[in-house]
Amino acid sequence: MNHRALPIFFASLLSSVSAQADQSSIRGDVARSNVVQVAVGSKDHTTLVAAVKAAELVDVLSNPGPFTVFAPTDAAFKKLPAGTVEGLLKPESKGALQNILEYHVFVGVLKPAMLTDGRDLGQANGDHVTVAVKDGKTTVNGATVLGSVPAANGIVHVIDSVLLPPAKTE
Repeated sequence: MNHRALPIFFASLLSSVSAQADQSSIRGDVARSNVVQVAVGSKDHTTLVAAVKAAELVDVLSNPGPFTVFAPTDAAFKKLPAGTVEGLLKPESKGALQNILEYHVFVGVLKPAMLTDGRDLGQANGDHVTVAVKDGKTTVNGATVLGSVPAANGIVHVIDSVLLPPAKTE
């Protein structure tokens, strides 16, 4: 998929949510959890889950995808300046929060072996991140990948820092 088409693709997913069943409510005997359910089931991702809910992205990320989500831990959010998370969770900051969260999403599945040194990834918000691999350690824009969890609609790579998109120039 063309990296310039990612924001359009993500926007179409956003608009298609109302036309589809509420995928976030699917429970029970599902072979694997979707990327949202993986985060919800993790005690280390409560801040990320709160942010995804505040940004109203639960249903989008519960759709078939596929998605690769770089999921910052609660400890990663604590590295941000005091008040940052609280400010982003306010309703008036929803657009900024969506931009940050979409910067953590790649449309497609990137298994760990596909995270190769120097790989440029076009994220759902239209910006790019770069993968680095050194001495067996994989990072994305400097955030260390701590582990990976396959999901029914993609994969979640747990990271130790929040990825912040570049400032937009007017």
